[in-house]
Amino acid sequence: MNSVAGISALPGAIDLLIKGGRVIDPANHIDQVSDVAIAGGKIVAVAADITAPAARVIDAAGMIVTPGLIDTHGHIYEHVTGDFGLNADLVGVRGGVTCVVDQGGASPLTFPGFAQFVAAPAKTRVLAFVSTYLAGGLLGHKYVDLYGPSGINVDAIVKTARDYPQMIRGIKAHAEPGGFSRWGIESLKLAKEASRQAGIPVYVHLGTLWPEAEGKTIAASKIIEQVVPLLDAGDILAHPYTRFPSGFVGPDGKVHPLIFEARARGVTIDVGRGAHFSFANARAVTEAGILPDTLGADLHGYNIKLPEGGRWYKGMFTDTAEMEVPDDDDLPFSTPYGIHHTMSELMAIGVDLVDLVRMTTSAAAKMLRMEDEIGALSPGMDADVSIMRIIDGSWTLRDSLGIEVPTTRLLHPEYAIRAGVAHRADSELLPDLKDIAA
Repeated sequence: MNSVAGISALPGAIDLLIKGGRVIDPANHIDQVSDVAIAGGKIVAVAADITAPAARVIDAAGMIVTPGLIDTHGHIYEHVTGDFGLNADLVGVRGGVTCVVDQGGASPLTFPGFAQFVAAPAKTRVLAFVSTYLAGGLLGHKYVDLYGPSGINVDAIVKTARDYPQMIRGIKAHAEPGGFSRWGIESLKLAKEASRQAGIPVYVHLGTLWPEAEGKTIAASKIIEQVVPLLDAGDILAHPYTRFPSGFVGPDGKVHPLIFEARARGVTIDVGRGAHFSFANARAVTEAGILPDTLGADLHGYNIKLPEGGRWYKGMFTDTAEMEVPDDDDLPFSTPYGIHHTMSELMAIGVDLVDLVRMTTSAAAKMLRMEDEIGALSPGMDADVSIMRIIDGSWTLRDSLGIEVPTTRLLHPEYAIRAGVAHRADSELLPDLKDIAA
């Protein structure tokens, strides 16, 4: 779709007109100053100058207007997952994001509760990758013994996916040293069996989650060697930038060669920023010619300070009931953060803004197999729109190892329009800009 210049009249009333922003819509090959007209919760037109009257106008001059941002990795099963689960709208529309995908919080046993008590009341569009494990994300996957093959039921996964076909877009699984030291690759094999039966992709967590079993040490490269042959086109590998050598980048600082093979076979990559983000490994992956397809922020209650006083994440999960709560000064990474902060981090290492918008809109919609419904500003689609600005200044970004990277550009959300309803980006989870000013 090409933008249309000089529209003075449109059929029917315009409910909301977004004026004069830089519209970046990769799906429709648009990158220019345009207006966006919305009526009845749908996109009506994208044009260089729309002068037709509107019930409400948002002046977006100097701002960036995109299809609604899609966060492909969130943890939003509140209460059931303990402090781990955040409120969907704090991560979503109040954070400038119109769609959030919960990764593995809800299980075949707990999915009905997720659908009724999280997804239904949310103003944000909520989707999910159902957990491989019957336990789901209870207490943030703290109790490792719940996550072996004995806690997996393939038939239950497939049934749940078929019961909620509009909401469940895939299956969340793990392939990391802690689980591998206990059960090998068996849990992922069961996830793939369910994936193939249900016809949906599997999203694989790489990097470290659980401590290795006592007395065992796992060579991370051996995990990758067993994971990649199991995967099909459309499956997703997560956490390419983790600081742990159990991700894409080995102890030698090089990307494992099987990652290139996975890419060639159509396996996609999601950033999954999370608490283990490493600038050094991000550069190593980028310099190897690998740009992730999508950009999940991986927000959860162990890497975000909750307004009511939750826990910060620190170190690996243990088998103790409580986690250490460090002082704010001990935190090695910039918090709070969100998808815009993650986009800013990648801009700081040279990723182009248009590529970042593609990762969070059209590519994310393709990952979810929903490119005909979301991820674009095509007339007739739901009016899901994100508005943000680039703030010029002097900023300091910090990764999970405390490495600081200066930048002069920071993306910051202003609005999320979800099905035509505008929400200000006022989430308490957003970074306080003065805290990261250089």
